[in-house]
Parts: sequence; C-alpha cells; structure tokens
Amino acid sequence: MQLGLLMEAAQTHQKSAESTLRKLKATTHDIATIVRDEVRNVIVTELQCLEADSKRASNALREVQRAATLRVLIWSVGITILCSAIPLLLACWLIPSRGEIAVLRARHDELAIKIASLEERGGRIDLRRCGAGARLCVRVDRKAPSYGEQSDYLVVRGY
Repeated sequence: MQLGLLMEAAQTHQKSAESTLRKLKATTHDIATIVRDEVRNVIVTELQCLEADSKRASNALREVQRAATLRVLIWSVGITILCSAIPLLLACWLIPSRGEIAVLRARHDELAIKIASLEERGGRIDLRRCGAGARLCVRVDRKAPSYGEQSDYLVVRGY
C-alpha cells in the first residue's frame, strides 16, 4: 500500500511538474514574443533615427555642394573679367586715340613738306665731327667757286 501511495504521490508530482513545465513553456514563449517585439521596436526606432540623421547629413552635403559650386562660379567669372579687363585697359592706355592719330598724321605731313623743301634747297648736307677736338665739319663742293671778300665761303655739297 505504501508503494501505491508512493506511486500516486509520484504521479501527482509528475502531473504537477508537467503542468508547471507547460506553464513555463507558455511563459517562455510569451517572454520570447515580448522580447522579439521589443527588439523590433527598438531596431525600428533606431533605424528611423538613423534615417533622419542620414537625411540631415545628405541635405547638409547638398547645401555645401551648392555653396562650393556658387563660390567656384563667382571666382571663375571674377578671374575671367579680370583677365579680360587687364588687356583692355592696357590697350586703352597704350594705343593712341583717333584724335591723337589724326594729330600725329598732320604733324607727319607737315614735317614731310618741310623736309622736301629743305631737300630742294640743298638741305642734304654731310655734317660730321672731325679731328682730335671733334669739331663740326661739312663736306663742300670743291668744283663750285668760293665766295666772300676773302673767298672764305664755300658751297656745301648736298646729295
């Protein structure tokens, strides 16, 4: 009889252990589901924060790119204008104006007329510095007669 009671007690304990084990499995399953859901929620939240940070970083990089592009454009236009302005200013400063060219041509024509007049009057004389004292000398026409009271004037030979 004791054996029967012992067996019955063992069976009761076994049923109680099985019931507790089923409850433990159900609780473990519930905890696993809760942990899985919580991990998912945390991961989703963190990924959303990461997405927002990535979008902000991407927008900031686009703004930096726009600013850099604008700065490069401004520098390029400025350097182009400067490189174009320097030769133009030098040309305006160095090249004579139309009025100045007209004045220079008139002066040239006037001097050309005076030179032609001098050439007609024998103005192509040969002047040099002669001797140790570097005195002024002129080539004379020895075939021409001499003039003056003392015959000390000679005719200059022109070309």
